[in-house]
Amino acid sequence: MRIPVLALLFSNFIFAQTQYPKDYFRPPLDTPMQLSGNFGELRPNHFHAGFDLKTNQREGLNVYAVADGYISRIKISTFGNGKCIYITHPNGYTSVYGHLQTTVGAVQEYVKKEHYRAKAYEIEVFPKPDELPVTKGQLIALSGNTGSSEGPHLHFEFRDTKTEFVINPMFFGFDQNIKDTKKPTISSLYVYPLDNATVNQSRQPLLVNMALQKDGTFLAGKVKTNGKIGFGINAVDTDDVSHNKNGVFNVSTFLNGAQNYNYQFNTYSFDEMRYINALIDYPRYKKTGQRVQKLFMKTPFALSIIKTDSLRGIIKAEPNLAATYKIEVSDYFGNQNSITIPIEFDASAPIVEATPVDSKYFIKVNKDYNFEKDNMSVFFPAGTFYDDFNLNFDVKNRKIYIHDDTVPVHSNFTITIKDTLYPESLRDKVYIAKGTSFYGTIRKGDVFTAKSKILGTYGLVLDTISPVIKIAKPIEGKWISDQKKIDFTIGDSLSGIKSYNGYINGNWVLFEYENKARRITHVFDDALLNEGENDLKIEVVDNVGNTAIFETRFFRSQKK
Repeated sequence: MRIPVLALLFSNFIFAQTQYPKDYFRPPLDTPMQLSGNFGELRPNHFHAGFDLKTNQREGLNVYAVADGYISRIKISTFGNGKCIYITHPNGYTSVYGHLQTTVGAVQEYVKKEHYRAKAYEIEVFPKPDELPVTKGQLIALSGNTGSSEGPHLHFEFRDTKTEFVINPMFFGFDQNIKDTKKPTISSLYVYPLDNATVNQSRQPLLVNMALQKDGTFLAGKVKTNGKIGFGINAVDTDDVSHNKNGVFNVSTFLNGAQNYNYQFNTYSFDEMRYINALIDYPRYKKTGQRVQKLFMKTPFALSIIKTDSLRGIIKAEPNLAATYKIEVSDYFGNQNSITIPIEFDASAPIVEATPVDSKYFIKVNKDYNFEKDNMSVFFPAGTFYDDFNLNFDVKNRKIYIHDDTVPVHSNFTITIKDTLYPESLRDKVYIAKGTSFYGTIRKGDVFTAKSKILGTYGLVLDTISPVIKIAKPIEGKWISDQKKIDFTIGDSLSGIKSYNGYINGNWVLFEYENKARRITHVFDDALLNEGENDLKIEVVDNVGNTAIFETRFFRSQKK
């Protein structure tokens, strides 16, 4: 979705201030609030939607409902937020609790029934208001490390119940639980020549020197230019306790005292999350891992937190220009850092030319494109990209080369490959891959199609190899009456696992999946077992239908 520049203009750059309740919600944990991640922090392909609360590097801490309400959604996933609870509150907000180890009490009973009803570990259910009511301070779960978590913690967020926009938890009074007297850190400043401009006699982006002043602010080296330029910064924030490098709250820029660009991490929708790849210098991020936040737009994009002038933060140098550009970076508590940058016009010829581009094709953001060669093609709908760019495209050695991943993609494009080399008997085992990574592939005869949001090299891969199932501790023919659970590791070397199921005595039983360890676990339930001999079967299917089956027999007594 593209929006006109005028839709971004707001008088004096003032954000509408909603009056959020400051004392309605309690913290979700008993431990002192420490952040390992804050709202708006820059993450791969998205802005962080809430707080990551530290749990002393361990699992199993009590998680409480932050206010009265009812559990309106429960999602159990192997990725993302893992085990996650949503509570709808009567004041119009919803609280979210992610990466849980387990739910407890009536909630756990409800979840277990839903697992068995769906015969699946991954579920998403929406209880009615009268099914799972909760009160403020009620224990609802234990903290964990499920989903895409990189360590034990609690992901916690607020949403507007009606719009589902995520909201900075600081607005709800949680700033009272955090001590922060430290101003944000600005570690680097970049200047970008645009539209063939020259800056400091270079047509390539430059790192600008910064000198620390006595008042703690920075003065940048003089920027001399003869055209349009923009700036970017690398900035993070810390507080007095957590010491993690988190995201900044507010960035504002001023040209000769007049504000010309601003963004503030207050509230936004999930549809806007991927615009992080337009906000940052994406090629630099892919090459170095450094997320430089650009303070201008070459092409407008629909990220609602950005407020800008008619030039979209771009500075246009003209003869006799002598200007002062200032960048102010602040956290939620008002701690601020700034850089002052002198700019002047300079007609000197460039010494460093722009990086040469070897490309046959040029992509414009708002047009459809289809490129085809040797029975392979790629289709880009209008709006796939953020900026116009030179595209490299080729087909050779049965691979389709679609530029590289230094250009960000906003929405899906379609890859089509026609191939007659594989016999019909094997075609159902063939899929479109980047390397060997599986992309959801649809086949019609000898034509394969898949969608992706990552540029790079794609081709067809044949997968006739079944998944692997390994039991952690063999139980064949053994009495295991004292064993509380059983673990397996499962894996697949090519297309990846699509599904798995476990059965005891022919009946489906729940195995929980931990994707980081590739481990499935079943906790024995005496009600599901025979007295004495029991048969166990595990079935794992990959994304092209190859199946692996593991069967064993064990003995167990329910008599105490």
